[in-house]
Formats: sequence, structure tokens, C-alpha cells
Amino acid sequence: MSKICEITGKKVITGNNVSHSHAKTRRTFSPNLQAKKFYIPEEDKWITLKVSAHALRTINKKGISTCIKEAREKGFLKK
Repeated sequence: MSKICEITGKKVITGNNVSHSHAKTRRTFSPNLQAKKFYIPEEDKWITLKVSAHALRTINKKGISTCIKEAREKGFLKK
């Protein structure tokens, strides 16, 4: 299962672990993903999305229907 938000498109990025001696080793930063169920009143059904914490705030502000429409236009969400 990929670690990509279906609303915002956030995904894993890479960076460095930096020790006290300043030796650097590669590491990954994962997005804060949650599996959430949302009710879509226009389609009269429930859908499960893997969304980031940032996307949950966006959904609360704009509404699920608007967010799904924008995600489909940007190509983050299929269907």
C-alpha cells in the first residue's frame, strides 16, 4: 500500500539523519496518514480514503465534495 494522501498528494520524502558528530545517513519522512470513511450526500454512499492530517483540516474547511472534485482534477484520486 502506498504512503500517498488521496486528497493532497502528500507522499514520502527523503532527508538525512544527522548525528552529534555530523555524520549523515539517509532516512525517510512519512506523511501522517489516516484511513477515514466519509459520507458523500450527492452519491448517497460512504467511501474510505487514506488522507493526511492536513487533508482532514482542508476537508473540514471546504467540504468533502469540493475536496474530492479538486483531487480528481489534479489526478490524486481515481474514478
